[in-house]
Amino acid sequence: MGTTSMRVQDAARPEGEGFTSDQIAAHRRMLEERVFQVETKWPHFRRLIVDVAALAEGSATGDRVVCMERSLLYGGISLFAPFFHRQDFVSVDCSPGSATERGAYNAAMVDDDRCLLVPTTLRAAPENTGLADASADLVIVPNLVHHVADQRGLFAEIERLLKPGGQGYIFEPLLRELHQAPDDYLRYTPWGFERQIVEAGMVYDRFVPEGGPFQAIAYCWTQALEYFPSEKRDEMERWFYDRHLHELMAWDETYRDNLARKHTSFPIAYSIYFHKPV
Repeated sequence: MGTTSMRVQDAARPEGEGFTSDQIAAHRRMLEERVFQVETKWPHFRRLIVDVAALAEGSATGDRVVCMERSLLYGGISLFAPFFHRQDFVSVDCSPGSATERGAYNAAMVDDDRCLLVPTTLRAAPENTGLADASADLVIVPNLVHHVADQRGLFAEIERLLKPGGQGYIFEPLLRELHQAPDDYLRYTPWGFERQIVEAGMVYDRFVPEGGPFQAIAYCWTQALEYFPSEKRDEMERWFYDRHLHELMAWDETYRDNLARKHTSFPIAYSIYFHKPV
């Protein structure tokens, strides 16, 4: 049995309590470097990590936090549970049945001694978690919404789970390749999210955009590199990463606004904040 298999098997042990700040910081660096690869492949996911850390810091000890994620592909561990080790954290693995056959194909990403292995609490459909009504102080949905076929059911379930006054957080990409087929259904604009949230009986608070047109170009290039045959890919990766990635990312910081058209922007992802009315 390989190292990855041993670590995935170890995830069955409840290790989600008593983490130190150094352990949390190391786990965060592991997510940035190995899972989300924010310096090279998916820079917009830095926003997700920053937001989750802030939500954990701002949540009271003992608060019930429900996280809807897809943990099967990481071997059945929650990527985000370690941040909420002071809270009553419930990780719901929302992987669809079609993902079972593919299994933990991203487990190598968390085969790292810095990874804090906290097992998923339960596996359930995102529109029917089976958790108690009005039981959550916070519901977070990181990078999942586009994988859910029943959108009305998802938002109705979030509303059902939240206590009056409870907070909701969603992180979603706007620009993504078709992936994990056939369980990839849609891309929302922030106003599309607002409509879903309001129709479900909740209050839309704000969205925080991440990235711009040059980061979008960089992201598309990282995906395009995978289409080159292996003998050509090494050459093209050097061309892109050595000469162009940092240039594109610098432009993305410098040129923030569309100067030719009003009411136009090019975020690559965003965070959505909302709450259930009292």
